[in-house]
Order: sequence, then structure tokens, then C-alpha cells
Amino acid sequence: MMSDAYVRTETQGALSIIEFYYPPVNSLPGFILKKLENAIIKEGENPDTHLILLRSGGKRAFCAGASFDELSEIGNLEDGKKFFSGFANVINAMRKSSKIIVGRVHGKTVGGGVGLVCAMDYCFAVEKAAIRLSELAVGIGPFVVGPAVERKIGLAKMTQITLTPATWQSSDWAKDSGMFTEVFPTVSEMDQHIIEFTNTLLSYNPRALHDLKRTLWEGYDHWDALLIQRAEISGKLVLSEFTRSAIAKFKAK
Repeated sequence: MMSDAYVRTETQGALSIIEFYYPPVNSLPGFILKKLENAIIKEGENPDTHLILLRSGGKRAFCAGASFDELSEIGNLEDGKKFFSGFANVINAMRKSSKIIVGRVHGKTVGGGVGLVCAMDYCFAVEKAAIRLSELAVGIGPFVVGPAVERKIGLAKMTQITLTPATWQSSDWAKDSGMFTEVFPTVSEMDQHIIEFTNTLLSYNPRALHDLKRTLWEGYDHWDALLIQRAEISGKLVLSEFTRSAIAKFKAK
């Protein structure tokens, strides 16, 4: 499985497409999170890149969130904080990138993946792309991704999906909430519109896009420290007997 996993960047003119894949359902182990963070930072600093498209591979889920295999192996607070800091680092890389990040969501999204979606600047999805924040069901909570989710959809909506961790919210719900910007019946229709949209964006002044990205994220510099503090909360909870038992039951299914 690890040999099939990747984070790769494809360049199409001034568009950089960053794609991650971890079979079978695009969970996010630590090494994928690190590669994803590095790719986002690199393209953000690349003067030839004016726009980033973030997507995942495969035909199943867009992202299944944290890797339960890695969660079950965490044995101390330091390792727990380090693992959850991986999500914090990716979200902060997206926030601090000088490039607008467009997202392509082709399937369901769970937990930490919802945080990635909410850190995108503009997100396309298909009708089957339901979402849920599942963390509370395994004794943790969406502490690291919470700030990104709240910024995107507001406290009331975030509270709703946080306290209903077993409930899938539809793509229409996500669109109405502001998480998805546009929703399409099929992947092919979505991809065609992404081509048109990104081509249009790339026709604009790249300096204006750069300055716009900065203004869209004004007031969130404190996330550098905040998300790491939240990672420590999750790192402690993952060591609890409740969470260990819940993760073991999930893996046994």
C-alpha cells in the first residue's frame, strides 16, 4: 500500500496541480501529510506558479482523514502531538501560501479531510461528496481542523457537524454552508468546469491574485501557534482508554 501512495505535482503552464493518494480511501498518514505540506509550500514559493489545484487520486473517497493504523500506534504525548501537528502544518501551509488554492472533491470526505476542504479558497465538488466530522465518535474531536471549519461555515454549522459525528451531511448542505462553492452531478462535468475556471483565473493579474490571497486570510496569523496547541489536545486524547478502544473497534470492522 505504501508503495502505491504518493504526493505529486503536475505543472500545466502557470497552474500547479498537487495530488495526493493513499489507497484505498485516501487516509492521511504522517508521511503523506509531510509531503503534502512540502508540496504546497514549494508551489507557493514558485514564481512560475500562479494558481494551485489540490485534488486526490483514486475513484473512492476524496479523503478519509487520519490514518487509524497510525493512531492506534501512538504511545506517548510527543508522538500524538507530532501526528496531529501534521494536519496543522498542512492547513497552515495552505493558509500562508501566496497562491489561491482551488479544490477538487470527487468523493466523500471525513474528519481531517474536511479541514483540508475548508482551507481551500474555492472548492468544486460532486453531488456524491458527502462530508462528516467523525472525530468525536472515536473520543477525540476536531480540534486541529476546527478553526478552518469555523472560518469557512461559522460556529453554528461547525457545532452541528461536530456533535453529530455519525451523520453524513450532503453536498448540498456543504454548499449551502459555504464549504463547497459549486457542486456538479458528475466528475466529468466538474472537471470541465475546473478547466474553464482555472483558465479564467490565470488570465488575471497574478499580482492581484497574490494580494487577494493575502487579504482573504488576514487576521489568522495566530494559527501558527493555535493549531499546534490544538494538536496537543488531540495528542492527549488519543492516549485515553476510550479512544484506544474506539479505534480498535473501528479497525476490527
